[in-house]
Amino acid sequence: MAAVLLDVSRLLHRLLKQKLPTGVDRVGLEYVRHYSVRPDTRAVLSEAGMSVVLSSSQSKRAFELLLEQNFASSNKVRKLIVEAACRVLRNDNFMQATLLHTSHSGIERARYMHAMKRRGIRTVAMVHDLIPLTHAEYCRPAVDATHRQRMHSALRHAHGIIANSKYTLDTLDDEAHTAGLCVPSAVVAHLAPGLELRARVKRLIDVPYFVMLGTIEPRKNHWLMLQVWRRLVEQLGDAAPKLVIIGRRGWECENAVDMLERSAPLKQAVIEEADCNDERLQAWLQHAQALLFPSFVEGYGMPLVEALTLGVPVLASDLDVFHEIAGDIPEYLDPLDGPCWLQSIRAYSDPSNTARNAQIARIKDFQAPTWQQHFDVVDRFIEALR
Repeated sequence: MAAVLLDVSRLLHRLLKQKLPTGVDRVGLEYVRHYSVRPDTRAVLSEAGMSVVLSSSQSKRAFELLLEQNFASSNKVRKLIVEAACRVLRNDNFMQATLLHTSHSGIERARYMHAMKRRGIRTVAMVHDLIPLTHAEYCRPAVDATHRQRMHSALRHAHGIIANSKYTLDTLDDEAHTAGLCVPSAVVAHLAPGLELRARVKRLIDVPYFVMLGTIEPRKNHWLMLQVWRRLVEQLGDAAPKLVIIGRRGWECENAVDMLERSAPLKQAVIEEADCNDERLQAWLQHAQALLFPSFVEGYGMPLVEALTLGVPVLASDLDVFHEIAGDIPEYLDPLDGPCWLQSIRAYSDPSNTARNAQIARIKDFQAPTWQQHFDVVDRFIEALR
């Protein structure tokens, strides 16, 4: 197989800022883990359209720092970035090499894409979602314009597209048709769990609870769940199950934050975990009555895969992509139907509930995607592009 280049700009930047990996980052880290064992794999850094391919020794250090995820290594990351900047004017030739770009970030810059072509590098871009284009109301202002540039740049300049789901690829195809562009060669490669799942871990609290996993932002629908929990507390008092919210506070989420900070009935019923390491995350998820996934839109849904892999029931929005990933295993609900969520949560609070036990039985048929399967698809795709 020809040499592989990995754009690790976003990953190194987040490590430098001491930010825990998001879902997109976890995918990028799996690409580092998989390809960094090959001696000819190199790292790429980019900023404002400028890009540099790191030397073999610099790439090795970058990959090691990323896989360690040690926030105390900030100075080492800074030193590496400075060293890399000294190579920015080098124009090494990498004929037949393939750049795997997994983060969206930076591909909106035509200069970046053209520089790769001049070096003889084929770019393969992963597309996680087109949410800023299809549901701009759930995103920060102006993100839709930037994301459209990213998608159009990938459509115009990338040699191949990896989509995390058929739903994402279909949405990209719709955008290409609207813009009068063509979709390059593309493949769907489902994502495995982003967590390194361990043996069963100790329970953190001894009362029933539910988990929401993801950044607090409008499309994740935290506000509705908090309204449901307020009603649960009104109905059940101290017997109400807990709600564990795992994820940092994001953007345009003032209503949810107001409830978290100012609603007296929720003070003892909601546990907020902004910075949760993987072991603690698994502990919360593994012993939950169910994962709650009431999103209005998703490009994939890694928490759903992680929950089902652990044998945990899921109450999820009735989204096409969730059906694609999990079939009829989860309990699907309308993300706007608060009374239905309230009823289902009360039912799933009871360990002997018939519906919950029926889903646990269905989970036994769930075949979780593996990273080996994912990379088998990706490697075959890269070879075909040659």
